[in-house]
Amino acid sequence: MARQEKLLARFRRHPADFTWDELVRLLRSFGYEAKSKGRTSGSRVRFARTGHPPINLHRPHPDAILRRYQLRQVEEFLIAEGLLES
Repeated sequence: MARQEKLLARFRRHPADFTWDELVRLLRSFGYEAKSKGRTSGSRVRFARTGHPPINLHRPHPDAILRRYQLRQVEEFLIAEGLLES
């Protein structure tokens, strides 16, 4: 199993310790690029991909662990966009 496949399988399990960096790598594999508005954007990050609506997320802080509801929301979005099978 390739690295990206392992990361996707881990993401689909909604683990309690999924990190921001792992999510960024996963979204990059789907063609999304992280965009922020510079120093004034705070923790808001927009992931953009041509031909698809953006994904807007708040970067978790002080630690980099995502909440399970965030993982479910991203998964539902990817399924709705046809990028991921249900």
